[in-house]
Amino acid sequence: MVHDLAAYERAPEQCHLTEERLSAALFAERPAVHAHLALLAGEPVGFALWFLNFSTWEGVPGIYLEDLYVSPAARGTGLGRRLLATLAALCVERGYRRLDWWMLRWNPAGDFYATIGAKPMDEWVPYRLSGAGLAELAAHAAPDGRPAGRVPSREEAPGDPDHA
Repeated sequence: MVHDLAAYERAPEQCHLTEERLSAALFAERPAVHAHLALLAGEPVGFALWFLNFSTWEGVPGIYLEDLYVSPAARGTGLGRRLLATLAALCVERGYRRLDWWMLRWNPAGDFYATIGAKPMDEWVPYRLSGAGLAELAAHAAPDGRPAGRVPSREEAPGDPDHA
């Protein structure tokens, strides 16, 4: 279904996810992502793929919805709303204050999101660093991998009575 989503978003050539990669991300000891499936007549027809983020302003984690997809045949059945409601319930239950996601400007789902109370965050500009730019910046990291001016952890501060 992720490849179906990529095709819907007009970028099928950009989707390199394999079943093995997804399985490793979902079922690792410390999963990188979490997922909920939407079923219709026992068949998977949609999903929500998400992970935790952290708000320094709120001081608590939140959920970042990476992908929400419902197959064209199952749209209008309420499954998308139910997937989002499930994530909203997790936020409320766990004390998270935000459920965030991005949407392509041309996606007609914006009208639906407005009906559930979601607000576009037009004042924020998303950035992405990838490919050669990512590699070039990584080359400027400190040889030991530690950022300059980093505060040592308790384990890294030998002889410091406050960190013993």
